[in-house]
Amino acid sequence: MRKSTAIIIALITSLAAVWYVPARAQAVKEEQTVARMEKNANLAFDRQSYTQALAQYQKLLTMLPKDSAQIKPIEEKIRVCQKALADQLLANPQTLLGKNNDAVASSPEERKAHVKPKDGEVYELAIKQLGNFEFDAEKGGNIPKDVVALNGSTIRTRGFMLPLDQADRITEFALVPSLLACCFGQPPQVQHTLVVRTPKGKAVSYFPDEILIEGTLTVKERTEDGMVVSLFEIACTSVKPAPTQKPQ
Repeated sequence: MRKSTAIIIALITSLAAVWYVPARAQAVKEEQTVARMEKNANLAFDRQSYTQALAQYQKLLTMLPKDSAQIKPIEEKIRVCQKALADQLLANPQTLLGKNNDAVASSPEERKAHVKPKDGEVYELAIKQLGNFEFDAEKGGNIPKDVVALNGSTIRTRGFMLPLDQADRITEFALVPSLLACCFGQPPQVQHTLVVRTPKGKAVSYFPDEILIEGTLTVKERTEDGMVVSLFEIACTSVKPAPTQKPQ
């Protein structure tokens, strides 16, 4: 009898272990998905792409448990998005026609095509020079061929840091042309935002002033929930304060 009981207990324990491992793996996968969605939503929110941020925050709410501490902050950001969109609509009724607020007002005839640098050369340019084309973050699919050809090139550019993971020992951040512009209602478009990643095992501290970065450029549309969240990523090899530019 004792032997039978021991066998039953062992069997139940084994079955529980078999169930627990994939269940835990699924839970971890869901946590990673939620974290990724929240990061992308926050990135859209920071650059004031409220339509994109609102859609992602609303979907994020459906994935969180009812007692999650993340719900109230997300609900507050949803409220901010809705108010901002309502204000934009009152100020510009053309948004009802589907005009994308993230579009760049420059025609294909006005832009200057990029020339891919030779091996070993560093291509130095401003963020807006890199993203010198119109782009619809909701539709996507129209990165110019000369920009795609820059994939794998070493570039050097300057901008301001928006941390994406944490405020201390930062391993991933967005680089934008200006923080001041955001404050005056001119947020950077997706083609004017670079996602910068530090080498594995290395991190940087937050720096509020303009920085100069160098690294390998990846040009690729990355989408989340049907919307383009980034076009440019840089595996950086150098991050340092930008030298003061002399007046023209």
